Amino acid sequence: MRAVFDPNVLISALLAPAGAPAELITRWFAGEFELVVSPSLIEELERAPAYPKICQRLPAEDAAAFVALIRDTAEAVPDAVTAPRRSPDPGDDYLVALAERSGALLVSGDRHLSNLETTFPIRTPRAFLDMLNE
Repeated sequence: MRAVFDPNVLISALLAPAGAPAELITRWFAGEFELVVSPSLIEELERAPAYPKICQRLPAEDAAAFVALIRDTAEAVPDAVTAPRRSPDPGDDYLVALAERSGALLVSGDRHLSNLETTFPIRTPRAFLDMLNE
């Protein structure tokens, strides 16, 4: 099974080590699924720790180490040349395109993504964790 995580899920894993996103990272390390990333996803993940809400709670060194771990360990695939408009937030279209092209499910806590009609599943972190537990 392959999964694309919205960068907010990855950041949540760092901010809440007892939550579903953190458990999903542990399960990824255990080999229960492949995590798929792209240059755009890594770039967004690198920018996120500088946001005021995040930098107050997450040391820069921890964020940088986590980004390096994801970049060096996850399966990297190229970004789509163009990502068709699919989401109410055009900034998320690359995630939809990445999941679709990679044959992966998309894991996101964003309601506007979970309401999309797609040819692949979109799950919240909790729903994906429940799926792994079945």
